[in-house]
Amino acid sequence: MDQVRRRAARDQQRLDSGAVTSPKDLENLQREITSLAKRQGDLEDVVLEVMERRESAQERVAELTERVGAVQGKADDATARRDAAFEEIDGETATVTKEREVVAAAVPAELLRLYDKLRAQQGGIGAAKLYQRTCQGCRQELPITELNEIRGAAPDTVARCENCRRILVRTADSGL
Repeated sequence: MDQVRRRAARDQQRLDSGAVTSPKDLENLQREITSLAKRQGDLEDVVLEVMERRESAQERVAELTERVGAVQGKADDATARRDAAFEEIDGETATVTKEREVVAAAVPAELLRLYDKLRAQQGGIGAAKLYQRTCQGCRQELPITELNEIRGAAPDTVARCENCRRILVRTADSGL
């Protein structure tokens, strides 16, 4: 654009100085000055359009940068909450593990081995409550004959569900 301005200024100076004497050269020079003025106008329009697009792009960048900051803040907050929850869970796990060790020490070794084996086979649940004649592990009602056997067994006898094979824990709500 500066090149077009310099050339137009040079041509105008030649025209004003009277150095061009031929009518044909004068006409060509005037046509070139008009053409250069049009070209300069077109270039200025292009520059304005580019500046507008640049300004719009900068606004969009600022908007997106703000949105990224907001999302990053939410992600950081979620990460902090997750980490706090993990710490809490780890603390609870340590407490429960200690409690389990104390209880496991009072359980006969053979029964503990059976429980651990069933727990591994049954997705983490090796014993289930017998509630109103229903095994809470598989949610199946026990047949009357099986209930009679459990009812007649000694309190320290290990009762198992015939359906899911879990150890049945008898309570006052067992329906025996």
